[in-house]
Amino acid sequence: MTQMPMGAVPKKKEEKMKLFRKPNKNLFRQMKKNYSAYLFLLPKLILFTLFVAIPVVWAFILSFQKYKVFGSEFIGLKNYIEVFQSDAFWIALKNTLLFTVVTVPFGVISALVLSTLIFELGKLSQSLFRSAFYLPTVTSMVIIAMVWRWMYNYDFGLFNYVLGWFGVGPVNWLGQSNTALWALIIMQCLIPFGVGIIMYLASMGSISQSLYEAARMDGASKFKQWIHITIPLLKPTTLYLVLLSTIGSFQVFTQIIMMTGGGPGSATETLVHLIYKTGFRDFDFGLAGAQSVVLFVIILIFSVIQFRMLRHDE
Repeated sequence: MTQMPMGAVPKKKEEKMKLFRKPNKNLFRQMKKNYSAYLFLLPKLILFTLFVAIPVVWAFILSFQKYKVFGSEFIGLKNYIEVFQSDAFWIALKNTLLFTVVTVPFGVISALVLSTLIFELGKLSQSLFRSAFYLPTVTSMVIIAMVWRWMYNYDFGLFNYVLGWFGVGPVNWLGQSNTALWALIIMQCLIPFGVGIIMYLASMGSISQSLYEAARMDGASKFKQWIHITIPLLKPTTLYLVLLSTIGSFQVFTQIIMMTGGGPGSATETLVHLIYKTGFRDFDFGLAGAQSVVLFVIILIFSVIQFRMLRHDE
């Protein structure tokens, strides 16, 4: 075996260092060559800039100001101090964390279990179940929330009707503070995680069958194959779904505004609903901007932690 001389730089590392020393001369040549593709992307880029990038930057700027229609006043970190001194913020954060901690693991695990069961079926049955479980994803959350609000209705709701069969009196699911948030959590848990099921099924199809054949030859049961082969090799997909569902849970809004409005009291107040009320009810856009930035930082911290916990090299 030949030994690398002292002070020598490995070839791959040297190539990476060259990339940092000088810009890629072929970059603009490639962009010019594929200009038609960039023209097709231009409308989407313009819409993204107008309705996403600029509002995000503007919200960050507003977070340091006392907003006025004419002549906003720069007030530094006062909005951020007010955010952390507000009891409403900490209540909303606690409710959002509880909602996320319960719904995200339940959604991802249930999607994994359902995908495993569906994967064992024939192609026709797989297509049927894929469509059935993905349907709620393309259905408006407003419609779903209206249906669940009817099911939770105190006078004629489905749940109280079923409780009546067992001689239990009606429960004011959405009207009392000790059940309102859990009613929303149960609703979210019982809505199938269609995106997760679709992605898990696609990832399972890419796992080499030779791994399962070798495990069967060693006497491994179906459950052990699932634990030691399927789950570890689905780790990249699990990471993506956990990140996706965590971000969605921290941004929960439609269910709140359609079913409880943050009440009773502040029992179902969440961060995004609090930001909405601060900006569009109280018209304190500076404080709402600061709340938005804090929410962004919280989601970023959770995303980094989850990425470090679930990242996988295989």
